[in-house]
Amino acid sequence: MRVAVLESDYCGRHASGVNAGGVRTLGRPVAEIPLTLASSELWHQMDALTGDSGGFVAQGQIKVSETDDEIKILQERVALLQSHGFHHEVLIDKDAVHEIVPSIASHVTAGIWVKSDGFALPYRSVTAFRRAAQANGALVLENCPVTRVNQSGSSWQITSSQGTFESEYLVISAGAWSGKIAAQLGESVPVTPGGLMLMVTQRLPHFIDPVVGATGRGLSFKQFDNGTVVIGGELNCGIDIDEAHAELDFSGLANSARIVSDLFPFLEQISINRAWSGVEGFTPDHMPVIGPSLTASKLIYACGFSSSGFQLGPASGRAVSELILDGASQVDISGLSLSRFTPGN
Repeated sequence: MRVAVLESDYCGRHASGVNAGGVRTLGRPVAEIPLTLASSELWHQMDALTGDSGGFVAQGQIKVSETDDEIKILQERVALLQSHGFHHEVLIDKDAVHEIVPSIASHVTAGIWVKSDGFALPYRSVTAFRRAAQANGALVLENCPVTRVNQSGSSWQITSSQGTFESEYLVISAGAWSGKIAAQLGESVPVTPGGLMLMVTQRLPHFIDPVVGATGRGLSFKQFDNGTVVIGGELNCGIDIDEAHAELDFSGLANSARIVSDLFPFLEQISINRAWSGVEGFTPDHMPVIGPSLTASKLIYACGFSSSGFQLGPASGRAVSELILDGASQVDISGLSLSRFTPGN
């Protein structure tokens, strides 16, 4: 197959390149779990796939509880997964949490642990996949925004700033802008643009290996090998979608910093060196749309990843290729179909 990627800006400019880098199977909705486990296998093969690790390290991810009520939430979560045949999330007690994260606050009560999870460097990972695709013959055109798509007979016509393209299949994977493109075709894809923020601290002596999340509060917390700590997790902000701009909300950043100092009190006086924001596409149930159009032939969607698509990227790409080449994905993605938003579902 001849493949062309039409990128409106540059690869990694928005959600795929400016996220927190979490490679997380932990805490996924049940419908996402087959895809996230398949993607985990691909992340662990990153060097073989692309010739570059993408900075991926499997140092684990942990979600901690801070109260007895939150322990019950974790217990119910693990029981739910086990009822569906999934055992990758392991419930651990307070002592085990403090063994894995010795520097965490003493009030933490328990946690869920996934040893094979970790994190990677987003822009480096995106670049690795782009270069590997180009080495295998893919045409990647950057600064090539698409202005119109339409289907005529058995082919698609795509009008862009760099001319008109024609193809047998069309994949709409335009993040926050996917719904707008689908609307040109008369199809409703409920992807709403939203903004997300992250911040990074000064360099610190090494004190933590895994990525840490919290049960009752939004948090994503990790330390890179240069000593800096990246802080995120449900940090939403306003956007101007026409300008592709997300505006930092400093009150939201301050609240996230307070969560960090609650869980790691010794960090209370550290400096935040930088904060940034990005534009992402959200669906009503915060799960992606991956699968064929309900109205048009040879049209595939892969969008609406709702702030947690970085880890899903490799297996999502493979699923899309299988839909086109084989007519079906080897991994169960039925729960991610656009049809779940139709009346009666």
